[in-house]
Amino acid sequence: MHRNFWILLGFIFLSFYATLGTYPLFNLDEGAFSEATREMLSSGNFITTYLNGELRFDKPILIYWLQAVSASLFGLNEFAMRLPSAIAATIWALLIYRFSKRFFDEQTAFWATLFMVGSLQISIIAKAAIADALLNLFIASSMFCYYLYYSTQEKKYLYATFAFIGLGTLTKGPVAILIPLAVSFLFLIKNVRFWLKSVFNPVGIVIFVLIAVPWYLAEYFDQGEKFIQGFLLKHNLSRFAGKAMEGHAGTLFYYIPVMLVGLLPFTSIFIQSLRYVKNWFDTPLKRYLAIWFIFVFIFFSLSHTKLPHYIIYGYTPLFILMALFFQKMQSNFWLLFPFNLFNLLFFFLPFFQKEILGTIKRGSYEYYIVQGLHFGWEYILFFGSALLVGILLLKAPKEKATIIASFLTLVGVNFFIAKVYADAAERPIKEAALFAKKQGFDVVMDGINTPSFAFYLQKITPKRTPKNGEIVFTKRSHMKAYKNFDILFEKNGVALLRIKERK
Repeated sequence: MHRNFWILLGFIFLSFYATLGTYPLFNLDEGAFSEATREMLSSGNFITTYLNGELRFDKPILIYWLQAVSASLFGLNEFAMRLPSAIAATIWALLIYRFSKRFFDEQTAFWATLFMVGSLQISIIAKAAIADALLNLFIASSMFCYYLYYSTQEKKYLYATFAFIGLGTLTKGPVAILIPLAVSFLFLIKNVRFWLKSVFNPVGIVIFVLIAVPWYLAEYFDQGEKFIQGFLLKHNLSRFAGKAMEGHAGTLFYYIPVMLVGLLPFTSIFIQSLRYVKNWFDTPLKRYLAIWFIFVFIFFSLSHTKLPHYIIYGYTPLFILMALFFQKMQSNFWLLFPFNLFNLLFFFLPFFQKEILGTIKRGSYEYYIVQGLHFGWEYILFFGSALLVGILLLKAPKEKATIIASFLTLVGVNFFIAKVYADAAERPIKEAALFAKKQGFDVVMDGINTPSFAFYLQKITPKRTPKNGEIVFTKRSHMKAYKNFDILFEKNGVALLRIKERK
């Protein structure tokens, strides 16, 4: 194998696997997916998902099935819940490599894959116990296969496109249909006949139906109108056209800062590629990739509900476009500027902890989390050293500088920043749940929404006001809602109480 491929495998391990089971589940999303999977295994109901005993229509079923298989093999733990995402992200990365190598060259394949594996946002979602790594795998697979069909006219690629769209629909719903359908139409707008013939291919439709439809029918027969209202209308149509869900609103420019941060440490390479945007359209494949990225950017910028990970649906083509124009990067100063700024900010963060606390309402949940951040000398030493390396790399060849900057960013994020935050915000929740589990407590949750607590307790934890004599898991700032209680556990803004008397 080529040396570059071994480098990529090392980066994949560092980015996707090295800390897979190290940190507690991050709330809200990781906790919700993992607890829903635990309840699925507990109940034996593999059609309808529940969270804390209540119907959960947020996502279709495939990620829960994969997490259930993983948990059956490795137990109910963080590693098992995150493993399906890491495997999906690995295949996604390898597909970028193979596709780019086939249509461009090995160097383009290497850089496109490195940009994917080494970017901040991908490293986070690639090992998160949520559906997004799996969805991005199927979106990328369907889009690659459709272009292969367009370029070769071989039906096997068209059938594979329908299969991957079906799997994506089973992972996160209509968005897996929308992106391939819209992008292929815009790409073939001057050849609509070819597009219509491919979209309405009878064999392809049968493949899609056989993969995606059975679960949707089973869920409809199980839950009826509640499924239509909860999944199709609330969690799909309303996310785009209705009121922003759960406060996740934003301006038309929401995804610009998301991308500037999410593409770290390669932000300058992204900006550099924008200078050559007119060259994005000079070949059919570049045009296909450009339309893919631009459609995702515009569509989700117009969506009423905005979340940072939505833009990732358009990152796959962007990584390839960035790789194509990487060699035009002339200045190491600008190449390394995002990397050096990142290290500078996180190096000085511990020294401004008190000042940051002063900007947060005293006694709030967030106040106790920031107060509980413990950085340690290893943290300061690492980011100080990374700053020094960043300065030394200004004189290095840009290829070497990019690889080293990517490596250090992954180490900093996964071994230092994630640890500091997880220990302050998530580990106390896990510790409280394990304490309650050891004592054999039945617990209710009030004034807080952290589903990972139920996962670690391994019991449904109803969200309601506690009765006298009950054990409640809550925020420290919510204690004033109760008149008389015993504190059983308290740390970093969360508490486990035995209620003696409610107000």
